[in-house]
Amino acid sequence: MIERYTLPEMGALWTDEYKLQTWLQVEIAVCEAQAELGYIPQDAVEEIKAKAKFDRARVLEIEAEVRHDVIAFLTNVNEHVGDAGRYIHLGLTSSDVLDTGLALQMVASLNLILDKLEELVQALRYQAQQHRYTVMVGRSHGIHAEPMTFGFKLAGWLAEVLRNRDRLVRLRQEISVGQISGAVGTYANIDPKVEALACQKLGLEPDTASTQVISRDRHANFIQHLALLTATIERFAVEIRNLQRTDVLEVEEFFAKGQKGSSAMPHKRNPIRSERLTGMARIVRGNAVAALENVALWHERDISHSSVERVIMPDSCILTHFMLKEISGLVKKLLVYPDNMKRNMNVYGGVIFSQGVLLALVEKGMVREEAYKTVQSCAHQAWNTEGGDFYSLICKDATVNQYLSSQEIEVCFSPQHHLKHLDDVYQRLGI
Repeated sequence: MIERYTLPEMGALWTDEYKLQTWLQVEIAVCEAQAELGYIPQDAVEEIKAKAKFDRARVLEIEAEVRHDVIAFLTNVNEHVGDAGRYIHLGLTSSDVLDTGLALQMVASLNLILDKLEELVQALRYQAQQHRYTVMVGRSHGIHAEPMTFGFKLAGWLAEVLRNRDRLVRLRQEISVGQISGAVGTYANIDPKVEALACQKLGLEPDTASTQVISRDRHANFIQHLALLTATIERFAVEIRNLQRTDVLEVEEFFAKGQKGSSAMPHKRNPIRSERLTGMARIVRGNAVAALENVALWHERDISHSSVERVIMPDSCILTHFMLKEISGLVKKLLVYPDNMKRNMNVYGGVIFSQGVLLALVEKGMVREEAYKTVQSCAHQAWNTEGGDFYSLICKDATVNQYLSSQEIEVCFSPQHHLKHLDDVYQRLGI
């Protein structure tokens, strides 16, 4: 991922240096397990732990000749360890190191993502409480529907984020899996007890039944969970973009002092962060397709997945992490305009209260179809008409006046009726 979208702590987990360090962790954990079970001398392990190191530049130099990254790494490590190095990688195959090391990277990345996700949870919880009673119009099909509150909208966002958090916590358990099973996964040259001990030392569980690689359904699931989380972020971003449109302007991204929106038009205040997030979600979603295509490998393994993962794993983790930071900051500093919400809600004389009038007429004994026709006629006269006033038309309608008093009509146009059960949702979320 380009530096522009890479936060240092996540970027550090996907460097060659960090990857090689996980490989060394795996090799040492296996050596320790081998020694504990009596397969190799303990003093050799101590020598390995004291001397084992690598030089990335040297690894690349060797790889240029041997064309095999794990062999290049092991060759360089043995240059430092000397004779005891013969016990390193004993009975292993390259994928034991690659896949177990990748699991360590995935777990570390997910921990950072969960930390950032918690920041979003707190930002949404705060704003949902702040705007619990900030009344606005709800929309369906992009058209004004009925009153709600901005806090209620945010409460829905919070519920979705909490579901994502729960999924990622479960995912962390599923991806915390390593394999030390040798060629084609049969343990022909390595004791399964070594795998169990080594994985325990690394904070992992042994894969249930690996081939020569850990089956890529786990990795596809990992990327799909990130794609789902970023789709959630995109949903929020698209809503902010829509609500920031000039003809709506109910919320707006924070616009910093000195910030400029256009090289040509000085008045512009564009939702650039939300637009950026929308674009990034497309990348992660596309990576999920590539991860799914990695599941089908030839027989016990091939390396068609490897080149793909070198791109989609770091890019998806880095982008998801960056997106969480962006959306959290955006929500924290979001500019909210209650007066504009009230203005938009009352356009055309409160046509959004049409259902309230309909139900009141039905309760008074009017046939529903007749009530619907009467209310719709008034609403459509007011709709998209300069100075259109649904409330006045209802008050003057002879049929309505046969059933409802002026006070009863007034009650139909109160937004409070629509808010009476919102506290139930807030209680479910613990707000």
